[in-house]
Amino acid sequence: MSGHSDLSELHFDPNSVQAKFHRLRSNKAFELFVVSIIVFSALVIGAKTYDIPPLLSQVIVVLDWLITLFFLFEITIRFIGEPRKRDFFKSGWNIFDTLIVVISLVPIEDSEMALVGRLIRVFRVLRMVSIIPELRMLLSSLIKALPQLGYVALLMFIIFYIYGAVGSFFFAEVNEVLWGDIAISMLTLFRIMTFEDWTDVMYETMAEYPLSWMFYVSFIFLTAFAFLNMIIGIVVNVIESENRARQIEEEGEQPARSELEAQLIQLQKSVDELLAQNKKE
Repeated sequence: MSGHSDLSELHFDPNSVQAKFHRLRSNKAFELFVVSIIVFSALVIGAKTYDIPPLLSQVIVVLDWLITLFFLFEITIRFIGEPRKRDFFKSGWNIFDTLIVVISLVPIEDSEMALVGRLIRVFRVLRMVSIIPELRMLLSSLIKALPQLGYVALLMFIIFYIYGAVGSFFFAEVNEVLWGDIAISMLTLFRIMTFEDWTDVMYETMAEYPLSWMFYVSFIFLTAFAFLNMIIGIVVNVIESENRARQIEEEGEQPARSELEAQLIQLQKSVDELLAQNKKE
């Protein structure tokens, strides 16, 4: 539970429904139970892709509705337990969860929108990201790394384009299916970068151009090794920066919380002393 939540909880009655729901939604056991339901929901969705008996299919439909009702109950708990209701919808993940649950309640299984309904239920697996803070941090780090990754992707496109043009000019006569034009050549280069039977492509062109191995080796070195390591390095640096920022924030919050708690204790002592004096009088 974050410091902000702890401080917010001071503002309402500990015995109220809001306080109980606030403690429940922050309970680790409840979070693990919600995660287990999300995993079970994914298994139920996966079971629908198999050829199953009609009776089992009806059971899966019932289970799906029970899961949807549980998610509605869980969203309700999180909303009621929010100290300030307007803050609930300031979180993009809360909005995403609410939309997924509300749309899942619409009975569209037997309509033309049945495919949309199945897709919505598939996206329920993403709710695991909103439940687990570590996954949210990883996704946030990836999003923050996108601007830097965009420049790497642009540079990779330039390399692909140059090598695709060269491959199309030289190897089109060897195999027009793989090197017929620049678009097909770039697709072939993507296959080479992923090491999918790339040696077969290389040996085919080496029969006509013995030194063509230099083309493939240099391309693999630039893309599969250099650029891949650059992408990993960028993501790792962003994750480390996010971790450092979170640690600094937690270290800054801890003294503030301790000071507030000391003030509350002192205030309580003063109130007790005043009450004691009133009783004596």
